[in-house]
Amino acid sequence: MRGATHAKWAACAVAVVLAATACGGSDSGGGGGGAGVVSSSWGDPQNPLEPANTNEVQGGKVLDMIFRGLKRYDPKTGEAKNMLAEKIETTDSQNFTITLKDGWKFSNDEPVTAQSFVDAWNYGADVRNKQNNSPFFSDIAGYADVHPASGEPKAKTMSGLVVKDAKTFTVALKNKFSTWPETLGYQAFSPLPKAFFTDHAGWLNKPIGNGPYTVDSYTKGTGMKLRTWDGYPGEDKAQNSGVDLKVYTDNNTAYTDLISGNLDLVDDVPAQQLKNVKNDLGDRYINQPALIIQTLTFPLYDPQWGKEGMENVRRGISMAINRDEITKQIFRETRTPAKDWTSPALGEKGGFSATLCGDACKYDPAAAKKLIQDAGGLPGGKVTLTSNVDTGSHRDWMDAVCNSINNAIGEGPVCTVNPIGTFADFRNQQSSFKLTGPFRSGWQADYPLIQNFLQPLYYTGASSNYGKFSNPEFDKLIDEANQESDATKAIGKFQDAEKILVTQMPSIPLWYQNGSAGYAERLSDVALNQFSVPVYNEIKVS
Repeated sequence: MRGATHAKWAACAVAVVLAATACGGSDSGGGGGGAGVVSSSWGDPQNPLEPANTNEVQGGKVLDMIFRGLKRYDPKTGEAKNMLAEKIETTDSQNFTITLKDGWKFSNDEPVTAQSFVDAWNYGADVRNKQNNSPFFSDIAGYADVHPASGEPKAKTMSGLVVKDAKTFTVALKNKFSTWPETLGYQAFSPLPKAFFTDHAGWLNKPIGNGPYTVDSYTKGTGMKLRTWDGYPGEDKAQNSGVDLKVYTDNNTAYTDLISGNLDLVDDVPAQQLKNVKNDLGDRYINQPALIIQTLTFPLYDPQWGKEGMENVRRGISMAINRDEITKQIFRETRTPAKDWTSPALGEKGGFSATLCGDACKYDPAAAKKLIQDAGGLPGGKVTLTSNVDTGSHRDWMDAVCNSINNAIGEGPVCTVNPIGTFADFRNQQSSFKLTGPFRSGWQADYPLIQNFLQPLYYTGASSNYGKFSNPEFDKLIDEANQESDATKAIGKFQDAEKILVTQMPSIPLWYQNGSAGYAERLSDVALNQFSVPVYNEIKVS
């Protein structure tokens, strides 16, 4: 997420930290979970589970179970379908009237009203609340008054949000944004109960939402227990008794627990196990395209990397990476070399292009070496790659990327790896702009639009622009694309903006990532959505 997003990467009630290998379930029943409960691998979220503050995958998994918004993305097609929204109407793609369905409530029996959405969005936008996803509200009129670039806010609420009655509110945007309703399935736009504001500490300790599950308990470093909410009013009711999310700092350990019957579900099969997984699991192994891309992002806030002329060094590093060999040797059919900054899962009609990056994404060691040398060489004569190494086989591919770069440049081990033990620690360093070399930036889309692969990551000041790339022409094209009512023309403008990334290379597209998962024999109806997240509510336990 996934903006954002997906992150897009919780404060805890009990600060008890146990070893990751001690992840067996405490309940009775097979697979590490109790009767009817699914046990699944997980990692601690970076931040408290506020919808507007969660823009990473692990926290996003929880929000997807405990919240439902105006829209929800179809798990199979990615289509944004109305969930709590009865209708979203506009005549000019700038002013919208939103009407809610009857019968929705939070798990504390508080009704979900128009005020629930407006209060949540105003909270998310307010600069004083320091919410990671606040830029997602920046299209709404009055955002600058509650979230100024500097200084104190001039207002407490955005002028573009007006509650008409319990079921109706209006939204005025700063500019036309034809596909804005399609973004409303993203979790940042979730409603919040009054309890969030009246007892914020209590809510953080045990979040209250309106989705098919409720949070039973959370122990940082160990896991979270979610249980089915019997009073859930939606049609997508949970088909199991609950989900136990178990923290692992090594996904190889999670895979071993799956094979030994101590875990039901692993949603990130480690690269080291790909040669065995089909024999181990047979048709209980899932491998499918997803809205995910892995990149290396440069810290352009560091003058060594951001100064004029360094774009050629960045381009040279890209051309020094043998994507074909790395994806074949390490990832075995679960990754595809990247040729743009989006995902093939969008399709060409959705903006994917297999030719956009061109030579900059092709392995050419001789040209790479010349580009780097002619541009003055690597900063300080070296480059250090940084990532967390607790999931995703990141150490393996980083070592392989460095070997490829070192072989291309031919000046010894100029490329080295800086492994960070946990995802949360890595994200904290990334989001506080402390990294001084290229760092992993996996992006899981928040919604299936080309806009979501570009604006949250590369627009000036965007929520997940951790390299601090800024280009006025790129921003201008993104703004124009958002305002374009013709979908084909809008995608063309987004691709024009993406072409600026080719010349500036603020990040290096590495490969597109499939969603992968393996599950125990006692589970059925296991599926991943287009964002590579298990559709937990559909899983059945025998």
